[in-house]
Amino acid sequence: MLDDLSIATRRRAPRVGALRPSLLFYCQHSLGIGHLTRSFALATALSEFFHVVFLNGGRLPPGLPVPEAVELIDLPPLGMDDGHTVVSRDAKHDVVEAQALRRALIEAAVKRHKPAVLLVELFPFGRKKFACEILPLIRLARSRANGAAIIACSLRDILVDVRPDQQHHDDRACWLTNRYFDTVLVHADASLARLEDSFRPRKPLQVPVHYTGYVVPARNVDEKLARRGKHLLVSAGGGMVGDDLFRAALQAHALLKEKLPMRIIAGPFLPEAQWQNLLKMADGMFGVEVLRHVPDMVREMRRARASISQCGYNTALDILVAQVPALVAPYATSTENEQGERAARLAALGALRQFSAPALDPVHLADEIEALLTFKPRQAALNLDGAVLSAQLLHLLCERAAFAASCGRRHG
Repeated sequence: MLDDLSIATRRRAPRVGALRPSLLFYCQHSLGIGHLTRSFALATALSEFFHVVFLNGGRLPPGLPVPEAVELIDLPPLGMDDGHTVVSRDAKHDVVEAQALRRALIEAAVKRHKPAVLLVELFPFGRKKFACEILPLIRLARSRANGAAIIACSLRDILVDVRPDQQHHDDRACWLTNRYFDTVLVHADASLARLEDSFRPRKPLQVPVHYTGYVVPARNVDEKLARRGKHLLVSAGGGMVGDDLFRAALQAHALLKEKLPMRIIAGPFLPEAQWQNLLKMADGMFGVEVLRHVPDMVREMRRARASISQCGYNTALDILVAQVPALVAPYATSTENEQGERAARLAALGALRQFSAPALDPVHLADEIEALLTFKPRQAALNLDGAVLSAQLLHLLCERAAFAASCGRRHG
């Protein structure tokens, strides 16, 4: 275990100055790449003020660049299966072994860096299956011996609110937030989404809630809009749950009156069997190209005539930044409604079109694509500076805490 520990902590050396306070960022992503993509964008902005140590709890997808100024610690990857059971994503370790090694890596990181801030992604509003390692992490980081860290939660715009035990879940999350956290950062524009829209505990939150704006990865300010192509772009984030959309899009493609090229970005996490079936299905279809992943989805969208996708947090923001005519078919199950809520709100602003059929049937999808070709999206006036504003806020909280501590020492 000690060999694994030393290897993991040496994964990426920091470039930032040693005098900066440390910030420990815990991110456990399990289904796709959305949580990790947003967290990496945050980590990049945070590195302007902090030495950022990033605890990565899931599989690192191929092709996703790691922020250069961040020290990455890869924990043995865990995920969730369809039954919401924790599973190992590493052939070298079963779940019990992985959990033990993760605890050792986390404890070593806290004791080594003594973070001024601990930023926890999603928990306790989600990831309750990982409470057994997150709560000890919080207790350790907030102890005086390890720096008495500020504890902050990093939260997306809209939460799932259709769980069978939703009221108990919200009440428990509220209690844990009040008990263990100093602040909650909601990465949203409050004019579009507020925490209370999807989080309704019976007792109120007693910690400050800050709306930071939406988190968009930094881009070159001189970047020009690419010339629109003639092709349709189909994507589904990391691809883990994109198979139905890809198959329906291929079938709809054959029904279109205007024979347009189609490019499908399957995503690194589309299961291998589904990837192989997709390749077979697309083989020989005129004008169809299928790729596993691309390094820059915004650039792909800017080059497309129109986009067909799901409506996860990052995909929705890519659409807004690219200003591409977009049709979204939100991923939804009996216990997942977040994407549908986001899509409905953005559609109401005229920023995109939402697929309205209850199922992804090719005929209806073809009709929707035909209508999309004449759709002109409105530019949504939303705050997209969430990464920078989050970093500035945590820096300010850190400075205030340091000032209060110094006053206490002088007058103690």
